[in-house]
Amino acid sequence: MIQKAYGTQEYRNQDVMGASPIHLVVMAYDLAIIACEKEDFIRATKAVSLLRDALNFDYAEASVGLFRLYQWCLDCIRQGQYAPALQTLCELRNAWATVEKRLSPVPSQIAYSSVPAYSPAA
Repeated sequence: MIQKAYGTQEYRNQDVMGASPIHLVVMAYDLAIIACEKEDFIRATKAVSLLRDALNFDYAEASVGLFRLYQWCLDCIRQGQYAPALQTLCELRNAWATVEKRLSPVPSQIAYSSVPAYSPAA
């Protein structure tokens, strides 16, 4: 499914290297969501931990809230309760994708899709 969304390893490397910081966050959510859908404990915890560890606490109000949500998702994953973590991650991913879309300089020419990589439509 990840290969379907991002293609070959070379393409994924180019996509990551050329991505905006916000798009990298969206991509990390995609990985976490896919891992939760597959109930892949190791990848899910790595992806959510990556999101948590990338928080910038210079913006404490937003970062602390996200930190708590990520910790809660990690707790759910550790307990084998992927559905609540998946729902939260999907909602957060959609919020970040909306921000990315609004900040895009020329939305019609950007190759990034607002359709999640985990979607059947992708």
